[in-house]
Amino acid sequence: MKKLILSAFIISAPVAAIAAGGHGPAGCGLGTKVIFQNADEWHEHVLAATTNLSSGNQTFGMTSGTLDCEDANGPLKNGIGLFFDHNLEQLATEAATGSGETLSALSELIGIHPTDDLAFKTVIKTNFDKIFASVNTTSDEAFDALVDVMRQDTTLAKYLV
Repeated sequence: MKKLILSAFIISAPVAAIAAGGHGPAGCGLGTKVIFQNADEWHEHVLAATTNLSSGNQTFGMTSGTLDCEDANGPLKNGIGLFFDHNLEQLATEAATGSGETLSALSELIGIHPTDDLAFKTVIKTNFDKIFASVNTTSDEAFDALVDVMRQDTTLAKYLV
């Protein structure tokens, strides 16, 4: 049993260290925020980190900005990465033409003002090859490319704050 616990700690320690982001050795998530709020013993940190990582709530917390993971939010933090995960093919199809329901939903999710909507869709269409660089482009790569494209456009850069 001790070997199993030690193995779990050794495997999860580097991940927890990377994800910690100033949240202590266990990182952020349900294990840190609720179950082991005042952890000060090494085994409590291990259990908190295990809870955070194994149940997937640390990933959820970083994506949603909850569970004490608020500082993990980057540009376009309102679930847009998840939107890309579920709609990548349709987004690529509509980005090529610069119109469509999914592209409009993305614009709305980002919070693009109606007066900037046409500019947003035009920039997406114009930069299609940058956002969807290949057939094998992942949702993360497309998302990052979208952020870069928006950052370079004076009209759209204000939506990255």
